[in-house]
Amino acid sequence: MPYPPPSRTPSGPRRRALLVSAAGAALLAGCSSGTEESEEEAGGSPSAAVRARARAARDSRGLTERYDLVLAAHPALADRLGPLRAEVARHTEAFGGTPTASPEPSGTSPAPSPSLSPSAAPPGNEKDALAGLAAAERALADRRAKALLDVPGELARLLASVAAAGAAHAYLLTEGAK
Repeated sequence: MPYPPPSRTPSGPRRRALLVSAAGAALLAGCSSGTEESEEEAGGSPSAAVRARARAARDSRGLTERYDLVLAAHPALADRLGPLRAEVARHTEAFGGTPTASPEPSGTSPAPSPSLSPSAAPPGNEKDALAGLAAAERALADRRAKALLDVPGELARLLASVAAAGAAHAYLLTEGAK
């Protein structure tokens, strides 16, 4: 009488269960608990965190306005830039700022904001306009990555997340042009 083949089921937890547990633990570690130190004890004063949050909101609003300038100059890019602009507007809200309204499809160019530098005006052709937006996204992502070292935990996580989104935007703006 032949013996049945041994069971291939390993003893102990399965790989999938371990991965799910590790992902859950990582998510829980990233969440705030009520017992965390206050911002003052965490190394940053509340005023520093408030200033960093206001600066981040202002930077996101300025980037949204830059998207608006490019969209006004190059309406054919609306399908491509619309989702990125909307996400940058949500970043402004996440930092506690008021986002700019979506541009009207009237074709008129919005007035540049004082928060934008004179070089923020979109170049004449679409390729240069996209390259300018990508450079602005990259520069802002780099500034945010450096700033997260000086702010308390929850704000640092938000800055890191938005910096990563900005780096992804820069990649999409440059790779889509190829």
